[in-house]
Amino acid sequence: MRILLDTNIYIYWTTDQGLLSENVLSILNDPSSLLYISAESVRELIIAYNNKGLGNKRWRTAEDMVRSIEEDYYIEILPLQKEVMQTYSRLRINTAMNHKDPSDHVIIAHAMTLGMTLVSSDTRFPYYRRQGLDFVFNEK
Repeated sequence: MRILLDTNIYIYWTTDQGLLSENVLSILNDPSSLLYISAESVRELIIAYNNKGLGNKRWRTAEDMVRSIEEDYYIEILPLQKEVMQTYSRLRINTAMNHKDPSDHVIIAHAMTLGMTLVSSDTRFPYYRRQGLDFVFNEK
């Protein structure tokens, strides 16, 4: 199964696996799962590292953190293609839950465009299932 990790899932997996449900842990640890992360999530991780010190006890630099995603965790970083931006431009936003985060929308569009299962703890993401998002909620 091809799995796109939301930014929060990557953070939990690398810093505190106790924040992951058993279902999500089994998906992440399943040898048949192919794990991916959007370049948009990597951008968020770099910002969090530089502004909030995310993982600065684990990695010396933000660049080390980015390198670690593929080298240590075997997660492929996916570039943002034109097709992802086209899906993003058509996405109907969850206004009922005031979901205004453009990074979330890009990550959702990435999963939808590539036909991947998105794993996240975000309670606003199930709304996008009716637009074609395959979604696994980390209920913890």
